[in-house]
Amino acid sequence: MQNLEELKASITAIKDEILKGAADLKNSKEVYEFKKNFLDPKVGKISQLMKGVKDIPGEMRADFGKGVNELKNWAGERFNEMDEKMKAAEAKLRYESEKIDVTMPATHSMKGYLHPVTQIRNRVIDIFASMGFEVVETREIENDYYNFTALNTPQDHPARDMQDTFYLSPEFLLATQTSAAQIHTMEKKKPPIKMVAAPGKVFRSDDDATHSPMFHQIEGLVVDKKITLCDLQGMLDVLVANLFGEGTKTRLRPSYFPFTEPSVEVDVSCFECGGKGCRLCKGTGWIEVLGAGIVNRKVLENCNIDPDEYSGLAFGCGLERLAMLKYGINNIKMLYESDLRVLEQIDDK
Repeated sequence: MQNLEELKASITAIKDEILKGAADLKNSKEVYEFKKNFLDPKVGKISQLMKGVKDIPGEMRADFGKGVNELKNWAGERFNEMDEKMKAAEAKLRYESEKIDVTMPATHSMKGYLHPVTQIRNRVIDIFASMGFEVVETREIENDYYNFTALNTPQDHPARDMQDTFYLSPEFLLATQTSAAQIHTMEKKKPPIKMVAAPGKVFRSDDDATHSPMFHQIEGLVVDKKITLCDLQGMLDVLVANLFGEGTKTRLRPSYFPFTEPSVEVDVSCFECGGKGCRLCKGTGWIEVLGAGIVNRKVLENCNIDPDEYSGLAFGCGLERLAMLKYGINNIKMLYESDLRVLEQIDDK
């Protein structure tokens, strides 16, 4: 058993150990861990001294207990002071690291861009909406009747072949064109009709530098009394002037589509050279952009519209085709690769 002097020497040694160890502490976490060495209820050195008071002879117990209590209170105050000091220093460092100098130049951030096809889509819809067209939704899956039969496409037409069309079943297929939206509209609504099909995805078995198995198409339809090709060309002149610049004109060339008669291919005067001839227009001064025509009488009859009272005009074009022309893109696959070097050069806003 230790005498009172030895016990008091233990108290002094613990106090010196605390003072010496405190000088090496660098943060509040180290203060917490160091404090546990002395004040932890189970293993702390001061706590162990407190538990040993019961073993001290009665005449020495009071003096020793008083000394241990004084050490415990002193250590608690000392550790609280160290903790507050460390936390204040840490808060200052955190403030300095998070401080913002508003006079510093802003860091460069990447600018977001709409996809070229999306830009063209929004532009075309805005143009037709300004001319009073209603925008209707299209479908990516159609049945054979709406995609072909109602549009006067014969059973033996090449477009029905498996080489051109992605069939899901004998009846259903991936839409090869947005023209089916015309039939849905004419079945639900009687003339006058003035609609443009919201640009949707269409699918064809075709793949090269200017064609893709999936692309976006927009379709337009006007049905009213005394509609002629002159109305078609006037409307398309407004479209191309807004898309490619004032002074851009259209030219109609005879063609064939099952759902229009007469049918035309529509060219625009080259907006790059002004019609003089260049690489873009292959020296002709004109660029083909879309197909159009006067709605075939049989198509109107299929929708219970009297072709002797009403006539209509229709047109359809690929948005990728318009985007490639407007933005000088020579390979359609560049539109699907999400290459920022392409997208960052195209911004119509």
